[in-house]
Amino acid sequence: MCYIVAANYPDDVISKLPESIPNGVYYGWAQVDDGPIHKMVMSIGWNPFFKNEKRTMETHVLHAFTEDFYESTLKTVIVGYIRDMQNYPSLDDLVRAIHNDIETSKRELDKSEYLQYKNHSFFDSKAVSKV
Repeated sequence: MCYIVAANYPDDVISKLPESIPNGVYYGWAQVDDGPIHKMVMSIGWNPFFKNEKRTMETHVLHAFTEDFYESTLKTVIVGYIRDMQNYPSLDDLVRAIHNDIETSKRELDKSEYLQYKNHSFFDSKAVSKV
């Protein structure tokens, strides 16, 4: 098991994602319900290690939540690209890559050009999707 908690967007949200957005790993900001805004890492694609048959959007919010947030509202803003989706020879290699993605996200989101999006008006809007 991978044990890196991720919120998966439903198919109806994924189907609206522009095809011009390539598969890969991204970083940005996330908000659960009306709570605080946290750093996040998101993968978009078919996740070849798990042999997924459909495109997914999996968001790992960089915060230790005390409870799960099923049926909550998740808002995300993608501000940067980390890497292409890749296959890995082992689960350990995949987990190492995810941890590297998390560290990259933390470092990049501390930069002033990305901090501005943490307080973007989008997080105050009514644009929502349940996870």
